[in-house]
Amino acid sequence: MGQYLPVLALGVLAVVFCALSFVASRLMAPRRPTRAKNAPYECGIVSQVEIPERFPVRFFLVAMIFIVFDVEIVFLYPWAVTHGALGLFGLVAIGIFSFAVFESFVYLISKGALDWGPLRAHRTEDAVDAARTTAGTIRRVTDSEPGLPAAAMAVPTAEPGS
Repeated sequence: MGQYLPVLALGVLAVVFCALSFVASRLMAPRRPTRAKNAPYECGIVSQVEIPERFPVRFFLVAMIFIVFDVEIVFLYPWAVTHGALGLFGLVAIGIFSFAVFESFVYLISKGALDWGPLRAHRTEDAVDAARTTAGTIRRVTDSEPGLPAAAMAVPTAEPGS
């Protein structure tokens, strides 16, 4: 237990230092929030309007490709340094690892990670039932329903076919 005492003391000092830093910051920092300070800020451009769309999934797929190859390099470098000492076992192990990396790469490509062209719509002609109308699918809000706010009851409803 005596050999862990310095590590324990260092941990206690780290927690005390963090706590004192937060307390000192809370007591001494000026608090004058303004609209400009609370606004989101990215890359020197102050946003004027909301972003019209989210990031496409392809962005995250490219990030996954980067991570897959980054991890591969991290494991390939030590193998390349000691491949002579590892012999056949090391060669088989790196072959299995390379197959797993290649398989994940093929999966990402099959999901369209590198297709940057326009999106293809996959719709069939019979996807929408012609007999389906708004009269059968939208529940009408009336004055007779208790507990609804006035704004919900003031919503105009369109008659089918108009």
